[in-house]
Formats: sequence, C-alpha cells, structure tokens
Amino acid sequence: MMNKEKSNIDFHALLSWYVECGVDEAVSEFPINRLSKEIADNNILSIRNSNETNLSVNEQHFLSTTNNNSPLQESIILSDCNDLESLRKELDTFEGCSLKKTATQLVFSDGDPNASLMVIGEAPGAEEDRAGKPFVGPAGQLLDKMLKSIGLNRADVYIANIVPWRPPGNRQPSQNEIEVCLPFIHKQIELVAPKFLLLLGGVSSKTLLNSPEGITKIRGKWFNYVYKNNENVTKEILTMPTFHPSYLLRSPIKKRESWEDLLSLKDKLIERSS
Repeated sequence: MMNKEKSNIDFHALLSWYVECGVDEAVSEFPINRLSKEIADNNILSIRNSNETNLSVNEQHFLSTTNNNSPLQESIILSDCNDLESLRKELDTFEGCSLKKTATQLVFSDGDPNASLMVIGEAPGAEEDRAGKPFVGPAGQLLDKMLKSIGLNRADVYIANIVPWRPPGNRQPSQNEIEVCLPFIHKQIELVAPKFLLLLGGVSSKTLLNSPEGITKIRGKWFNYVYKNNENVTKEILTMPTFHPSYLLRSPIKKRESWEDLLSLKDKLIERSS
C-alpha cells in the first residue's frame, strides 16, 4: 500500500509547492538548524581540525582567539589589508564562515570606493548571489530609486553588506555569522572612509551602532560610528539608520518615513559639501 501511495506522488507539483514556499535550493539531505550554537561551534571545530598550515595568517588568528565557551569576538587581524582589493582577496580565501560553502560567490561591493556616502545592508539575496553585486534584485531597484530621489545614483555611492555571502533561503544571517564577518565590514568602512553611512535595516543598524533598540525607534536619527584606523587615531562618521528596501516593498506605507530620512541625509550631504 505504501509503495503504491509513493508512486502516485506528483513530484513536479511538490517541487513547485516548495518553490512557492521560498525553498529554492537544497544544501543537504537532511534539514539543519544553522541558527543553533551547536552548528556554529561544530563549524569552528572542523576548521580547527583541518590543515591549519594552509590557512591565511588572519584565519589562524581567528581560530586561535575563539573558543566554544564565549561569543565570537572581533579578533581577525586585518592590518595587512591596506586597500579594498587586498581585503577582497582576504575574504576570498577566508574559510571561517559556513555561509561561503552554500553561496555561489562572494558579494563584496558596488559603486565608487571614493564616495562620500557608504550604504550598508545585511546580506546578499538570490539575485545578488548570482550577480556577485549587492542590491541588484527588486530591493536594489528600489534602492536605486531612493538614491535618485535625492540626486544620487549607484555610481555616486559605495554599497556593501554586513555579511558578504548569501544565507540559504535568503534567511537573516545568524548572530554567529554576523560576528565572524564583522571585522571585515569594519575594515571595509575604514578603507573607504566615507563622510556618511546609510544603514539599511535592523541587522546592519543594530550591528554597527551596537543599539539595543529596533530599527523603528532609531531610524531617521543621526549617530556617530566610531572606529580607530591603522594609526590608532579615533575617527567618527555621521550615520543614519533607515528601513531596508525589502521591508519597504512589503510595507509600502513606511516609504513616507524613509523619504523623510532621505531628505535629512540630502541636507547633510549639501551642508558638508558647501
């Protein structure tokens, strides 16, 4: 009876149903909760047990300064990365993030590395993963329109993400994944050294501003992103969080608030350039 029932399954219809539910790729035979701490710890252990002599200096430092009893810290030494190309190469060879195994390719950046404004999202989606550039899907098209509304285009800004690899199924990156990638985005900001940061969505805003409050409460407000450069000099960048374009696609009523944020950003850009 069971064999007969199995033979009557319409696998094409089943696969279509999975696609409609958002399942667009299979990464293993069995489901894995990649948000669990145990999975992240096992990933670290598997890297430790690999041939560490083949790892870069940065990866060896990462492995030697993390343990299973404490959260991942901002411990990757990136002092040898003096430009964006060397940082990209370091990410290309970095094996400390499990997302790299399921992503098609690294999604590093787009736009002008000398721009006054740096835009930071959370993680690539399916379109970005295929193209190798951030914000090229529907959310990216809306971002282009948002920038155009204040007289900018993609070539006028520098665009990146907190996490440079696509999480499976376009889910949000886990806290462990964010913490592993955090030193790289910090270094990327330092190398670009923009005058302004525009943080898109709760993940990038809470991560870079270390804010306990959600995006709804902090959007449209100005903050200072503080960091120390290679010369140990403290620098500050005027920073505004706002809603992520993908959220605006789902909640178009919030576009008015984002428009107010963009006008405030435009005023600051004009003020700084005058």
